Amino acid sequence: MNENTVPIRTIARIRGAAGAMQAAVSLWAEDAAGGGGVDESRRIPVGGQAVIEGVLMKGPEHWGLVVREPGGGLWSRAWLGSGWLKRGAWKWPVVRGFASMVEMMRIGVRALSISAERALGEDGSFSLIEMILSGGFAVLMVAGLFIALPVWLSDRASEWLGASYAAKNVIEGVVRGSIFVLYIAIVGMWDDIGRVFAYHGAEHKTINAYECGTQLVPAEVAGCSRIHRRCGTSFLLVVIVISILVFSCFGDGPIWMRAGARIVLLPVVIGISYEIIRGASRSDTWGRYLIMPALSLQYLTTREPDESMLEVAIRSLEVALNPDEVLTGIDGGDADGPVE
Repeated sequence: MNENTVPIRTIARIRGAAGAMQAAVSLWAEDAAGGGGVDESRRIPVGGQAVIEGVLMKGPEHWGLVVREPGGGLWSRAWLGSGWLKRGAWKWPVVRGFASMVEMMRIGVRALSISAERALGEDGSFSLIEMILSGGFAVLMVAGLFIALPVWLSDRASEWLGASYAAKNVIEGVVRGSIFVLYIAIVGMWDDIGRVFAYHGAEHKTINAYECGTQLVPAEVAGCSRIHRRCGTSFLLVVIVISILVFSCFGDGPIWMRAGARIVLLPVVIGISYEIIRGASRSDTWGRYLIMPALSLQYLTTREPDESMLEVAIRSLEVALNPDEVLTGIDGGDADGPVE
């Protein structure tokens, strides 16, 4: 087991909880923002996400995953995207937003698991017990930290301030957003988490370079911004505002009932937010200004990447856009994972 096993395992658990949720939001937001703002001939359907020592990208049909292995080489894999989101009721407004989030969570967790195994080496894979414990920890963290705790804190604050029911819901939304931002800021202080955020910056720079027609080489991509309009972090504000409105419709009650209602109503919040993001992404007026205040949040979830990270992100985009050519034409096929 290599010397990085312990910190990488820590990253895997952190990313598997709220971090994986944030990464899924990023993919989901970019899925919603499929048009507007850049050269449409170079628009890819979905952007990507940072994983452990790697980057996941989405092309027109394929996902591309590239991970830097312990020996320094690049391991690549591509697989076809799922078609179920384009059929039946899953295409309906609001419904498609929640369905997309479920798919992005599934893909994100898969990519994180694969990247952890490749970065840890042959003896570093997670056992079934570890996966169950990590999954349970993720559920408890999301339910406790981002749902139950904001409800409880808003109750205490409302009692102290003598706030109305409407004001209490606003306080709850602000508290929920503040907890998320504080969580990201704290974990970002860890050097190992900082590496994941640097890969996030490499992903943004690569997508910005691609959409602007910049040559996809590290020296050129390095000059692009690590802030991207469609990043899920920037849409946190939209989700918070919609959650305030939707949760306000439920009414007051015991804390356990309101916390449970927020879990049940979460698909509605996600679906409505998706439609707003979808509309905003197609507008260079109100849509642009809607997300502008939230762009600064990306300074918490991205770092300036080094050249090796940019190489990974560029390679990941190349795999996603043309997997057969990259995996068989460049590396001879054996050094990389398969096209599935």
